[in-house]
Amino acid sequence: MRSARTRVLETATLLFYLEGIHTVGVDRVIADAGVAKATFYHHFKSKEELVVAYLATEYERQRELFAGVPGVGVERIETILAKLAEVSVGPGFRGCPFLNAAAEFADPDHPVRHLVDDYRAWYRSLMRDILVAAGRSDVDLKADLLLLVRDGIAVAGGLGDKAAVEAGVRTALAGL
Repeated sequence: MRSARTRVLETATLLFYLEGIHTVGVDRVIADAGVAKATFYHHFKSKEELVVAYLATEYERQRELFAGVPGVGVERIETILAKLAEVSVGPGFRGCPFLNAAAEFADPDHPVRHLVDDYRAWYRSLMRDILVAAGRSDVDLKADLLLLVRDGIAVAGGLGDKAAVEAGVRTALAGL
C-alpha cells in the first residue's frame, strides 16, 4: 500500500496539473487523498511546501526520463524534442507544470519560482552539454534557443497547435 505522503503527493500532482495550483485547496487534497488533516500536516507543513514537493518530484521524473534518452549529439536532441512534441499534442496534456506554476507565482523570489528557474537552468545546461559533446559552435546561444523551443512546444502543444509544434521543432533542428 502507498504511504500517506505518497497518496497526498500523487493526489496533489493530479489536481494541481488538471485544475491549477491556486484553484486547489489543502482540504480538497486531503479529502481526495483520503488522509486526516493531521497526517497531511505531518508530511507537509504548508500548501507551499506541497507545491514545491510536487514540482521537485516532476523535476526528478524529467531528469530521469531525459537521462534515458538514447543517442548522442544532435541525434539525442532530436529524440528529446520529438518526445516533447509527442507528449505536448497528446491526450491529457495541459501544459508544462513548471510554466504553469510560474504563471501562478509571479514573485521571482518565491520558492516555487526558484524551483522553476532551477529546472529551466538544468534543461539549458543539458542542451549545452549535448551540443559541446557534439562539437557544435555557439553552444550557449543554441542552448538558449533550445530552451525557448522547449517552452514553445509546451505552450503550443497545450493550446492544441500541432502544426506550430512541428514547425518549431523542424526550425530548431535546422539551426543546430
